[in-house]
Amino acid sequence: MADAAGPDATSPDPIEVIQGQWRDVRPDLDPSPIAVFGRLSRASRAAEALMNATFAPHGFDRSAFDVLVTIRRAGEPYCMTSRELQETALVTSAAVAQRLNRLEDRGLVRRAPHPGDGRVTDVHLTDAGFAAADGAMADHMATEARMLAHMTPAERDELGRLLARLLESPELR
Repeated sequence: MADAAGPDATSPDPIEVIQGQWRDVRPDLDPSPIAVFGRLSRASRAAEALMNATFAPHGFDRSAFDVLVTIRRAGEPYCMTSRELQETALVTSAAVAQRLNRLEDRGLVRRAPHPGDGRVTDVHLTDAGFAAADGAMADHMATEARMLAHMTPAERDELGRLLARLLESPELR
């Protein structure tokens, strides 16, 4: 029987089945990209579900996690401007503000006017935010390691290189 990681030896690979179906009904098309993007999509959905389960005990979602660990990994003094967070997260200023509102309500970040420019808002990680970021990051890394545990270090490195190469495509920028 198939498990969450994929089909067993007796089950056909669903992506190969889909490719075969397209070869049958549209032999004029090359369904080989489905092998990459179909699997990326399936892996992304499965990974997202595992990440949600990882963050839930910490009381936040992926977007809150991203803000906290972005400030944490920036190093001392664990402070970034709202604009820097927006650029790092590639989201709108409204989305960043909404995330910051929720995190500030929980005491995980503190906003203050930038000392050199009152139009700029600094976002500081509080002690509670620092602890939350570190705890969630440890769990996040453990979850990611479990997802990759069946692969050798060389396979993980190669997959990382191939995905980086894929992202070089002008279509994906």
